[in-house]
Amino acid sequence: MPLDHPALAAADPAIAQLIAAEERLQADTLRLIPSENYVSAAVLEATGTVLTNKYSEGYPGRRYYEGQQNIDPVERLAIDRAKALFHTAHANVQPYSGSPANLAAYLAFAEPGDTVLGMGLPMGGHLTHGWGVSATGRWFRGVRYGVRKDTGRVDFDEVRDLARAERPKLIFCGGTAVPRTIDFAAFAEIAREVGAVLVADIAHIAGLIAGGAHPSPVPHVDVISTTTHKTLRGPRGAMLLAVREEHGKALDRAVFPGLQGGPHNHTTAAIAVALAEAARPSFRDYAAQIVANAKALAAALLERGFDLVSGGTDNHLVLIDLTAQDVPGKVAAKALDRAGIVVNHNTVPYDPRTPFDPSGIRIGTPSLTSRGLTVEHMPQVATWMARAVAASRTGDEVTLKSIRAEVAELMAGYPAPGLG
Repeated sequence: MPLDHPALAAADPAIAQLIAAEERLQADTLRLIPSENYVSAAVLEATGTVLTNKYSEGYPGRRYYEGQQNIDPVERLAIDRAKALFHTAHANVQPYSGSPANLAAYLAFAEPGDTVLGMGLPMGGHLTHGWGVSATGRWFRGVRYGVRKDTGRVDFDEVRDLARAERPKLIFCGGTAVPRTIDFAAFAEIAREVGAVLVADIAHIAGLIAGGAHPSPVPHVDVISTTTHKTLRGPRGAMLLAVREEHGKALDRAVFPGLQGGPHNHTTAAIAVALAEAARPSFRDYAAQIVANAKALAAALLERGFDLVSGGTDNHLVLIDLTAQDVPGKVAAKALDRAGIVVNHNTVPYDPRTPFDPSGIRIGTPSLTSRGLTVEHMPQVATWMARAVAASRTGDEVTLKSIRAEVAELMAGYPAPGLG
């Protein structure tokens, strides 16, 4: 059921119609992009409030604008909730998104030209971990580690050898296509040996960590960077957390005035709401269900002949290599989209194809879990995917249309949070 936007419909019918169309699309499709989710009605309401009218450069108690009587308490609530949820000494809730948050870590602890060690993008890392096309790879000297070809898991011998040889100022662990548990302790041992600041990018798994479904980076790492959407189920924002207070001031200076002006107060409020939701017992059930669904879906895909990077998953994410299916990732992703199953094409480790036309697709279970689907539904999801991928190979649009109707029928029985 589309939400009611009377003022918007009157002022700008074109935009209102597009938003209504997106609401319908999010309601009747099976969203499997691991970085997407549904926020609660409360988070959605907080995002669209009069707090967007207020400028608030600086930090609580130290602003450059007056009239912060309500803004400072909002930000303090978000900070206190973040520290309590992740058990850190310091939190900054102002970064606009994950990439600026990561860039702030560079600004806080490195100088242009310094060496940084991060997972290579084709191996599952993120652009901002020193990849060449990113500002982080142009302004800093990026050195990349990967995964073992035989296991699809991080090669810690390679990480240690690179760290000893290159002596990086920063080491990043985490990424965007990592289906296995991150061994924060192993990274910490290497970082301590070479005197590097260790940054855990937990953007994808923050909700799993908050809900106890993935080991925490605390106390192993120095800095934690995360977005606030994805598994954490908040608005599109970001946070920087310092495990020890000694790193907090440098992070704050890097965010403001180093990279940004005024924070987005409506987003800060929505982050505070999401953090309060994540502290409830029900959130632990949700986080555990995400992992259970992902493992069940991975098992069902293996049964249907799919090749999975690392052979499965420990978290919310499954990376599928379609080489044996004889279908490029982009072709499969577009066909799945027409079938009402939303994924993204993705490179796989040691991919012989280009990032614009890769061999794989990346899927995840946060969104379907937020809608109430459980492990009993995962064999059906895998069957739909197998049918759609086969149809993409032959151009069978009739089958894709049929799957689309079946998906919509299932989704009708599991209303999306925040969409009425």
